[in-house]
Amino acid sequence: MSNRLAPVPEPWPADVAAALALYPAQDGYILQLFRTFANSLRFLKKGVPNLLDRASPLPLRIREITILRITANKDCEYEWGVHVAIFAAAARLTPAQVAATRAAAIDAALWTPAEAGLLQALDQLCRAGRLDDGVQARFEADWTREQQLEILALAGTYHTISFVANVARLPGEAFGAAFP
Repeated sequence: MSNRLAPVPEPWPADVAAALALYPAQDGYILQLFRTFANSLRFLKKGVPNLLDRASPLPLRIREITILRITANKDCEYEWGVHVAIFAAAARLTPAQVAATRAAAIDAALWTPAEAGLLQALDQLCRAGRLDDGVQARFEADWTREQQLEILALAGTYHTISFVANVARLPGEAFGAAFP
């Protein structure tokens, strides 16, 4: 038996099925990622906080820019593609902006000043785990303390999600976008 992470096939034990029932599904389909979480009931229940709710202090657009940049930085086509397919239009991201979340350099002309500063902060967090003084000053000026914590939580959560999807080598969902 392989010890490789992979989506857990049905039928699921009752406790796993109950936990998976709390995850979003489309016409009964549960994403491969969530089924991969099911390798550990503890992880399925506690491992990744659900930050995709309406109570977030971040606008949808900022949440999605954060998620796309983090998953792009972690080379996680699986999760990047899911978010592009499901949320990019609702977040009013243009095709050029979506593609730019994968670009090494930030094209400030595509973004508001706060969005460009956010991308710079996310890149520094991915690279160094901290912000230099100038980027931190900008981050503090652009975002409330509550929003700063939400951005940091999203960054950490989507690092974890990227690690899981990449280590499990999840193929893209049929509906998902591919990296440009």
